[in-house]
Amino acid sequence: MAVSDASERNEYLKAHALALREKKELEAAGLEPYPAVLEEIFPEVSGANPIILPVQEIPADRIIGVKASDRKNAFSASFLPLLESDTEFAAKWMALCAEHLSDTGIRDPIECFEYLGDFYVAEGNKRVSVLRWFGALKIPARIRRVLPAASDDPQTEVYYEFLEFYKAAGIYDIRFSKPGEYARLLSALGKKPGEEWTAEEKKDLVAAFSCFRDAFGALGAKDPGLNAEEALLLFLKVHPYEELRKMSSADVKKDLLSLWGDVKAASEPEAITVSTIPGGEEKKSVLSKLISGAPKHLSVAFICQRDSESSSWTRGHAEGAAYLENALSGSVTVKTYFGADSAEQAEKLIGEAAAAGAELIFTTTPPLLGATLKAAVRYPKIRFYNCSACQPLSSVKSYYCRTYEGKFITGVIAGALAENDLVGYIGSYPIMGVPASINAFALGVRMTNPRAKILLEWSCTEVDCVRRLREKGVKVISNRDIPLPDANYLNQGYYGTFVINDNGELSPVASPVWVWGRLYENIVRSILSGSTEKKDHAVNYWWGMDSGVIDAAISPLVPDGVRTLAGILIDRLKKGELNIFGEKLIAQDGTPISDGITPLSSMDILKMDKLAETVVGRIPEYDEIFPMSRALVRELGVHRDRIPVMFDVADNPGER
Repeated sequence: MAVSDASERNEYLKAHALALREKKELEAAGLEPYPAVLEEIFPEVSGANPIILPVQEIPADRIIGVKASDRKNAFSASFLPLLESDTEFAAKWMALCAEHLSDTGIRDPIECFEYLGDFYVAEGNKRVSVLRWFGALKIPARIRRVLPAASDDPQTEVYYEFLEFYKAAGIYDIRFSKPGEYARLLSALGKKPGEEWTAEEKKDLVAAFSCFRDAFGALGAKDPGLNAEEALLLFLKVHPYEELRKMSSADVKKDLLSLWGDVKAASEPEAITVSTIPGGEEKKSVLSKLISGAPKHLSVAFICQRDSESSSWTRGHAEGAAYLENALSGSVTVKTYFGADSAEQAEKLIGEAAAAGAELIFTTTPPLLGATLKAAVRYPKIRFYNCSACQPLSSVKSYYCRTYEGKFITGVIAGALAENDLVGYIGSYPIMGVPASINAFALGVRMTNPRAKILLEWSCTEVDCVRRLREKGVKVISNRDIPLPDANYLNQGYYGTFVINDNGELSPVASPVWVWGRLYENIVRSILSGSTEKKDHAVNYWWGMDSGVIDAAISPLVPDGVRTLAGILIDRLKKGELNIFGEKLIAQDGTPISDGITPLSSMDILKMDKLAETVVGRIPEYDEIFPMSRALVRELGVHRDRIPVMFDVADNPGER
């Protein structure tokens, strides 16, 4: 075969040299030096009935292999040519090189198979090699899609979610690795599942993501484990899609850089540090405090949804703010802002607090997280804390209370008082930490009444849960907790655990109590002492009875013996001597929640999503929940990755 001119030969020699180097480096690292082979990955491909897709351009970097193994040794893993320059293979490669550099270019599409979102070449390997050598981002292809069997394997789940996305958008460029992320993207884009996209919308998204990916690539070169698509979801919390579309590459890069700590933290959710005891941070000397720049005085702002009159949740935090100001008089200045009932209002109030000189801002409900993150980027010198759990962010720390400890105590009391072996439990929302509270309550009930069953209802799905439980013969019911350290709430009947007598009268017996003031005092003291967490690390504060941020109020109506037992258990919890989930606990499906041998980590407890076998009921699905509760569940839901795109009217979080 005639040899091409010197320029094509020179290109081949350069590509060949890089191919040999790549092969050597991959072999030294113990990795496969050649393209992947579909027939080895998916042996059923030859007998599969593929779906034929229209000719289209596919991302060049998603072409990772070949269909059969007969020619794979001619290429390195990235399709660089391995065969010597005097071979027929090399001559054909050079001829394609000349065609690519001509006025017409390479026109014929390759033939390939698509499996799990990756492409394997059946015909056109050398075209792929030449085009990728010259930096082509897209390559025209005739595609045959082969489908894996449906399963609960995360990779397969994500792929079938991609297929739904592709059916509407026809875009291969965006690739997620975790279930639920395509739905989150659609939500951020304002598109409904299955809604048809216009050609212009597809073009705009590809262009916007290309711009974002370039900026991400420039910043993430030293962090190969990071994923541009996941970073995009985080970026869209700060800059809505319409903003991103209008941003220049330089602006995207600048703002992405300010979020980089959060991008890294979000890529490794398991790396979240859960702080379970105040003062666990490093103790510093006076000299160390001076060096670290620990402040002598802090201006603290609280951003709340609704107000103290209409929301007992907000009242609890407002009283916590007042407690903080009194406890650290002279060291803090405190101001509380109410009415952050939408993202716009929240951003406005945070801006007012920043303008007034706030150095530390607490946003007191989970739905305010988005506005808080956006503000953290805008005001990098201000410390931000959001009342939520399990958030893998470095610029916004999260805080919550270990409510399950108080629920365990009330379960002990409820079990002792349940004469007919039935106990009712009214769950608030199916969010992180709530299944743990239900299960801890069940363990408490089991301690004093092994025969009892816990009948579960949800206040976010039913208007009158108490009535439903009474109709089932339940006379001991656990309802929502006391939202602030005021035992008088017990006398209102519907708070905490209560007993219903034959006349239908409610007698309160016990409730967990949230003591937000102690939590705020602990956090602020740690900042003033110079012992706070690193700025670039994701920290979730999850404190309990041993920190004084959760307690249990017990009514005088509780019998002396039961009261004594509850007091002993509370004392052990406050001393850190009792592990509630230290014994064996079996789920409704027969699998162990706790095996009684291996201690559960804080993250295991936070993410608990199964209910104990003694619980009669289930965790509700998203579409079963009242619209006013959905914002909270979307942010913190135990099954939030399975939540569909939301097009509900924006709602307030309501009472907790």
